[in-house]
Amino acid sequence: MSQDLEALGQAIVANSAGAIASYNVAFGELNLLGSANRVVELLTYLRDHPDYRFHQLVDLTAVDYPERAARFDVVYHLLSMVKNVRVRVKVQTDEDTPVSSATPVFPVADWFEREVFDMYGVFFEGHPDLRRILTDYGFHGHPLRKDFPMTGYVEVRYDDELKRVVYEPVKITEYRAFDFLSPWEGAKYALPGDEKAEKA
Repeated sequence: MSQDLEALGQAIVANSAGAIASYNVAFGELNLLGSANRVVELLTYLRDHPDYRFHQLVDLTAVDYPERAARFDVVYHLLSMVKNVRVRVKVQTDEDTPVSSATPVFPVADWFEREVFDMYGVFFEGHPDLRRILTDYGFHGHPLRKDFPMTGYVEVRYDDELKRVVYEPVKITEYRAFDFLSPWEGAKYALPGDEKAEKA
């Protein structure tokens, strides 16, 4: 199987006219590294070439590597039901450089790209309706970025007096004190190795 994927990867790179720069096989899956400004070309090539026929875009997501200049990998998972093969295509971009929208090739990419924009802040050039899809319209930040705080920036609550939802800055008023000596805090019996247990 790995040899078949190696051969497929070599053929795809050789015939892509530079749209796909390299490939590797890892954990039984073929990974292709493409160019962000040639996404439409490379996806069309993978979909329409008679030897590949990756007719389904199964998923589109992103991965954040904040230590890199091009911090985001936009990842496309394609399936060829004719060949019974899956392939992962990755393109790299930064916070400001848009990636061409895949919607002309795979209309299903519409909501996938909106989710990546919402969660990571990646822009898709040529998208028909690029706006938030999971968070509120006034939401600040992108929750799946590695530098987004775990608490978020605002908390939302319903105000009974105002009869509406209000947004307030996050206030952490108290911190829990964790005592890691016992994994079963409050247990009614002593566990072996529990230094806090009362001696009977």
